[in-house]
Amino acid sequence: MADEMVLRAQRFINTTYGNGATLGISKLTENGQTGWPVMYALTRALQYEMGITALSDSFGPTTLGKIGELYGKIDETTVPSANFCRIIQSALYCKGYDGGEIDGTYNSRVEAAVAKLHQNMGVDGIYPGGSLWPKTTKGLFNMDAYVTVSNGSDAIRAIQRWLNGRYLLRKDFYVIPCDGHHSRDVAKSMLFAVQYELGMADGTANGAFGPGTQAGLKSHTISVGTSGVWAQLFTAAMVLNKRSVAFGDFTASVKTGVESFQSFSKLPVTGQGDFQTWASLLVSYGDQSRKGTACDGVTMVTPARAQALKSAGYQYIGRYLFNPSSTSLPEKQIQPGELATIKQYGLSCFPIFQTWSRSADYFSYNQGTADAFRAIEWAEFHGFKRGTIIYFAVDYDAMDGEVTSYVIPHFRGIMRTVSENSGYNVGVYGPRNVCQRVADAGYAATSFVSDMSSGFSGNLGYPLPTNWAFDQISTIKVGSGTGQIEIDNNIASGRDYGQNDFDPGASLSGLDTDLDKDAYRSPMLRDVKTYLDSIGVPETGGDGWSDKDWATLGGISTTEAFDAVVDSDWLFTVLARQLKLRKALIQTPVLWELRKLNPTDFAADAAVMAGVDDDCSTGWGQIFGRVAIAARNYCMQQGIINGTPLGEGDLKAVWTALHDDQEYNVRSVAYLTVFNAYQIGIARPSLTTGSTDTQNLLARYNGELKYPQAQQYGRELMGLYNVLENYNALSRAS
Repeated sequence: MADEMVLRAQRFINTTYGNGATLGISKLTENGQTGWPVMYALTRALQYEMGITALSDSFGPTTLGKIGELYGKIDETTVPSANFCRIIQSALYCKGYDGGEIDGTYNSRVEAAVAKLHQNMGVDGIYPGGSLWPKTTKGLFNMDAYVTVSNGSDAIRAIQRWLNGRYLLRKDFYVIPCDGHHSRDVAKSMLFAVQYELGMADGTANGAFGPGTQAGLKSHTISVGTSGVWAQLFTAAMVLNKRSVAFGDFTASVKTGVESFQSFSKLPVTGQGDFQTWASLLVSYGDQSRKGTACDGVTMVTPARAQALKSAGYQYIGRYLFNPSSTSLPEKQIQPGELATIKQYGLSCFPIFQTWSRSADYFSYNQGTADAFRAIEWAEFHGFKRGTIIYFAVDYDAMDGEVTSYVIPHFRGIMRTVSENSGYNVGVYGPRNVCQRVADAGYAATSFVSDMSSGFSGNLGYPLPTNWAFDQISTIKVGSGTGQIEIDNNIASGRDYGQNDFDPGASLSGLDTDLDKDAYRSPMLRDVKTYLDSIGVPETGGDGWSDKDWATLGGISTTEAFDAVVDSDWLFTVLARQLKLRKALIQTPVLWELRKLNPTDFAADAAVMAGVDDDCSTGWGQIFGRVAIAARNYCMQQGIINGTPLGEGDLKAVWTALHDDQEYNVRSVAYLTVFNAYQIGIARPSLTTGSTDTQNLLARYNGELKYPQAQQYGRELMGLYNVLENYNALSRAS
């Protein structure tokens, strides 16, 4: 929603600093909406008015120092110019305060707005009146809120205001938000506060949880009856970790809350604010000298190392299912015989799946689906039993918006695939916020928390996830000689014990691989077109439709159909590998049906969507809803996929999924292929299914084998199958 005064502020910047390209002040979009571009422009304008030549978006030490040097404080007696005042007034409006009309005068309305700003910040006790001071000016020129926003906590806001009011006069402490939300800035301010109360001087206090801070806290254990600033700091830390205690004195009620927190975090339950509890409240990794019973690593667990781990008290070992690199960390992936060693020494293993998951652009629904299929395959290869939790990695500092846009859809794909296509469960490895949000979305049973990365935005300001299983807090070495091994030391919650028994590993021999598109895409398309031309299917048109009508009404060319199938090669590959059949058996009917789409198909879809009919063939594979229901139910009965049996009441939902969700459609094609083998009385399709059975399976896709039309369909598709399988075989061999 546009704000008239923000719009006036934008116009003021554009009009007054219209030569912005030369001055380094970008022209603003005049939309009446505040945001970082507006605050950056106002900051640069302020710098310009103070004579700073190297303008910057940052309200840094130079800008802060210049205000102190030139004015000391800003009010009606020191404001240097009308435009300088208009910048202040504009910033006030952008923060939601009355800026006094942007008239260039530091009037009584501006003074009242500044006084209100200081009150909201919690600094009105040290900065009474309507004068702006350097640090509060800095706090004005950003997007931090000083009132409770977005369902923020009033208790947290009270703590934020208290911190500002008590510590703002210290050199390196700056105004923190007072919005009712814990954050990176608030977490760091708590460390500064602890250091100040320990007596550290300005310049020594740095907001880091270093040796001096740790040593000081070890002499500040508090308990029932403690009052004053140390009780306030401790209860503040409890509140910020979402513990239901009152900010203030250490009461019996606080003790109960501390005991609950200690139990949840697997700390000694003392009911006191001891060092380990302080540490767990203030930084994600807590006391790194804590000895865990779980670990993870990139080194093979040999018998000597297994003995060293067991002797050191470790019970649960995290190991990687797969290593995408053939050159780095050669022992990262579980090695042959390693799980037998783990079992022999009475240890358990929890599997981790990670590829290149170190930036937002890796994550998507499709990638999550592909990762899930690959993880299932590798878990079966290594012999992990049903019920095993596989931890899928988010190994970078994902911002909250990235979690929403990338990570959550990624895990939706993982959960759908793992749930439908295996007996495994989903876990998430990553920073606290990632783990909690994935868990809250219902896409992870347990979390493996990367708490060593204490500087991650997703760890700073977030409590330990409610479903945490393993908490990674330090890197250490255990054992000696051939038994020495470097591990990440993890605290175990007891929510996951890993696996201590394993099935014989599954073979991956002979399975299809991704198409080598660089080598084979072009010749494969050429051969597909040549074959289809030879049976009367040209590049465009056909089936009695003129090229003009066919194109106008949505027909798909051979090339377009081919591109759709090859662009989704990953999906056909993972389905074929999971079902252990030839990929071309799934590709062939999909490519054919895409190429054969015609106006009657679109009319049939429209009739179902309008409620005139209740079913028709639809989507890439042109499958009827009732056929998909039968195929999926058969595969559920055979234990090939998981799910709740479908009935007539599910027809509309299934048809809609077939129409709207092409991944669901292609999955259904694969399941229908398996079902068709049952319907015609042959063995389930495999890597060695012969040509006669393959042709009959393709024919049954069109109808019962007794019908000549189905037989012709099988013959025509068999030729297409041979073209696709030829290049799939070449890719398998390369």
